[in-house]
Amino acid sequence: MTEIRQTDVLDLARAHALQRALGEAPDIEAGQPLPPFFHQIYFWDAQPPTYLGRDGHPAVGHGLIPDLGLPRRMWAGGALEFHAPLRAAVPAQKISRVERVTRKEGRTGPLGFVTLRHEVHQGGTLCLSDTQDLVYREDPDPAAPRPAPPVARTDETECEAVGFGSTLLFRYSALTFNGHRIHYDLDYARDVEGYAGLVVHAPLLAHLLMRMASRRNPIKRFTFRATAPLMHVEAATLCRCDGDMWVRGPDGRQCLIATVDH
Repeated sequence: MTEIRQTDVLDLARAHALQRALGEAPDIEAGQPLPPFFHQIYFWDAQPPTYLGRDGHPAVGHGLIPDLGLPRRMWAGGALEFHAPLRAAVPAQKISRVERVTRKEGRTGPLGFVTLRHEVHQGGTLCLSDTQDLVYREDPDPAAPRPAPPVARTDETECEAVGFGSTLLFRYSALTFNGHRIHYDLDYARDVEGYAGLVVHAPLLAHLLMRMASRRNPIKRFTFRATAPLMHVEAATLCRCDGDMWVRGPDGRQCLIATVDH
């Protein structure tokens, strides 16, 4: 399969639900521009149980993503270009394709990289280009030492403290139709994939940075890369210094880095 096309009405009730989940007043009205990254809650790829992998995601080798023989999936980063506003309660079309697939040997074993490109059109106009970088790897070796996470910068000129919790992770998973069990199934996250708790979605961290950046001016381009997992019981700090943004964990580790252009 080389391309998937989906059509969806950018439902107002779903946008309001995401605003409420993020602690905001549900004030978006029909025809108004949606905030950055709200397209994530539309264009669901709802597969029957027989087409799901062990992690709750659609099984690889069935749709766009090939089976690389590596069981663990992570959203490594992405790049978004905002060409025109996406408007609430208006039909839109999303076109998705695989840009590239690579495989290499990392410090902890083989790694597979898949880059997806999504384009969202509304009224015949390209509104958004969204590139997603996914990484696939082997199950963790419990006896292997964990690599040290990078240390975050401390020279921010703007910052915001944020917290999460299992309820927010569940609601964000539900609204984005993200079935990955590391975000809501603690036993699976800990016992199968080796995390210390539920993992905060990298897109949720990126979403919060975009929300922070868009308070100044509309965003033209936003790129991000996840660098260390953040657990649901941990607080974090959203940071900005000019066009650089990052998420700092409670122990000072760097969880995600980003750049923003207005």
